[in-house]
Amino acid sequence: MPHHTPLITTLVGGLVLAFIFGALAQRLRMPPLVGYLLAGIAVGPFTPGFVADAGLAQELAEIGVILLMFGVGLHFSVKDLMSVKGIAIPGAVVQIAIATLLGMVMAWFMGWSPGAGLVFGLALSVASTVVLLTALQERRLETTQRGRIAVGWLIVEDIAMVLALVLIPAFSGLLGGAGETLSGGALLAALALTLGKVVAFVVVMLVIGRRLIPWVLERIAATGSRELFRLAVLAIALGFALGSAYVFGVSFALGAFFAGMILSESELSHRAAEESLPLRDAFAVLFFVSVGMLFDPSVLVREPWLVLATVLIIVVGKSIAAALIVRAFGHPLGTALTISASLAQIGEFSFIIASLGLSLGLLPATGRDLILAGAIFSILLNPLLFVVLDRLKPWLDAREGRAVLRDVRPEVAMPAGGHVVLVGFGRVGHRIVLALQEKDLPVVVIVDHAEVVDALLADGIPALYGNGAAPGMLQAANIAHARYLLIAIPDALEAGQIIERARQLNPDLEIVARAYTDAELVHLEGRGATYTVMGENEIARGMARRVTAESARAL
Repeated sequence: MPHHTPLITTLVGGLVLAFIFGALAQRLRMPPLVGYLLAGIAVGPFTPGFVADAGLAQELAEIGVILLMFGVGLHFSVKDLMSVKGIAIPGAVVQIAIATLLGMVMAWFMGWSPGAGLVFGLALSVASTVVLLTALQERRLETTQRGRIAVGWLIVEDIAMVLALVLIPAFSGLLGGAGETLSGGALLAALALTLGKVVAFVVVMLVIGRRLIPWVLERIAATGSRELFRLAVLAIALGFALGSAYVFGVSFALGAFFAGMILSESELSHRAAEESLPLRDAFAVLFFVSVGMLFDPSVLVREPWLVLATVLIIVVGKSIAAALIVRAFGHPLGTALTISASLAQIGEFSFIIASLGLSLGLLPATGRDLILAGAIFSILLNPLLFVVLDRLKPWLDAREGRAVLRDVRPEVAMPAGGHVVLVGFGRVGHRIVLALQEKDLPVVVIVDHAEVVDALLADGIPALYGNGAAPGMLQAANIAHARYLLIAIPDALEAGQIIERARQLNPDLEIVARAYTDAELVHLEGRGATYTVMGENEIARGMARRVTAESARAL
């Protein structure tokens, strides 16, 4: 039988080489994504040997972007998104303007036309969805205040690029490229149509999608079929992403994000996140492989100084601009540095802008090569920026921890001792506080959502804003004189760090933590947890107690 299977060879070749090179990178103490990029270069058209289908690789990578944004949406809510609009909208707009201006200045020195400089600058201004979210998720930052700002910033950039894709062809003739320049009326009509589609998309998702998506998933969950539930999650993520792109003209990523954000209001959101995780990780790897396939290494020999200048604009220029903007809005230094590190790279939208510029005759081929080289090197350098940020974390946490103590309202007194310290205030933490209040037990809550802290303080409940594992946070909660420590966050690694630190400060402390798997249970108890609660175990015990109690009464 014939074996013309470009999809299979591209998928298998990309994943196998990504695994090999990723494992080697990990062995050499480098981030695995370095290996994924090298795998892409190895199967790309600019190196000898096997050449994968670049077009198919790009489409497979797009699936990874869709699933990744859907997963982020599952941990977001409309309230979260609106809470950061005050910094995300002006911050993203100003940062795009500064990065675009830097790109235009570089293009001017190279003798390019203003149109080429505009396209080049826009391509350097927008961060990669996959790289940003991967970095946040690796450090469990996506649900923190700084993580929400970064995601909100990313959404604004996404919408801005959708508008750019409409405006660049309209101004192509005026900027020196191919095509006719639209008249004022036609241009305004095109812009109004695009904005109208974006607004219509948001309205449809918030009005119709808000009812339809949870309803469908709840009905499928009621069937008891795990396979059908998993298929429903994938169908919602991919279907809404594709439908939003074709009907409303928005990006796949934006459609998937809104679908996940709407589903986050359902009780099934956690299960949906678990079901989409394996495919999300696999296709995210293919994104890095696809980026590597586009890279022509000869540009490093042809234009080394231009490559360096491009990388400096992305990594240094954008970072400084973002950090200054965030600080200007009064956010802590740690938040400013996290946002700047998150945005110090470029990716998928940059390639789309570059391709459009080439097709319109605006951007020279050298510009495309510089954009691709900038993407490769900024993605490689991005983990190093976060390593530096991790090294600064103790100092930043201590600095912000002191700031948190100043924010505590004087009328809300800290317990002197014998109290309960609760880390986390999600659905579980909220129920815990209600139960403790019924018994008049004093409690101090540590949570990394500023608005939750404000609400708790308004209700007279002592609360601290920050990460429970940060230096100084447990001391601020007077853990040395506390009786219980309850850890209600879902992240077992972070919970383990909190347990170890609390055990050092108070050896007699009763520590209760939560776990999702047997491995997490063993990990937490190994770190010093007195008792670990796991959902399946507690359900089994409750059922067994019911049976044994009924049997005893029958006798």
